[in-house]
Amino acid sequence: MTDHRAQVDELLADYARSRELLATAHQRLAAITATERSADGAIAVTVGSRGTLTGLTLSDDVFHAHRPSELANEILRLASSASQRALAEAADVLAPTLPADVDPKATLLGTADLTPDEVAPEPTPRDDPEDDDFAATNWLAEGRRGPS
Repeated sequence: MTDHRAQVDELLADYARSRELLATAHQRLAAITATERSADGAIAVTVGSRGTLTGLTLSDDVFHAHRPSELANEILRLASSASQRALAEAADVLAPTLPADVDPKATLLGTADLTPDEVAPEPTPRDDPEDDDFAATNWLAEGRRGPS
C-alpha cells in the first residue's frame, strides 16, 4: 500500500509542477507585445501575443506624407511584421510546456500537426445560374406559393 501512496504523491507533485509551469507560461504570454514602426517614424503598430492589434499611433502629419491607400498598406505591413515577432516570442514561451515533437507555432496558430491541405478552406460550390431563378415569379398572385 505504501508503494501506491508514493506513486500517487509523485503524480500529484508532477501535476502541481506542470500546472505551475502552465500558469507561468500564460502570464508570460499575456505580457507579450511587439511594436513595429515605419521607416519615417510616423506610424507605430503594437500587437499582443496573438497578433491582435493593441495600439496604433499616427503622427500629426502622417496624412500629408501618405495617401490613404499607402497608409492602410503600411499599417497592414507593420501589423503583420509585429504579429510574426509576437508569434515567435510566444512560441518560445510555450515550447517548454509542450511535448518535444509538438510545434509551438503550429499550436498557437491552431493548426497543430495538420498539413496545409488539411487547413485550407474547402472550395465553395459555384451557384448554377439556372437553379432557383425566381426573378419572374409573382409571389403575390393568388394560389402561388414560394419554394419549399
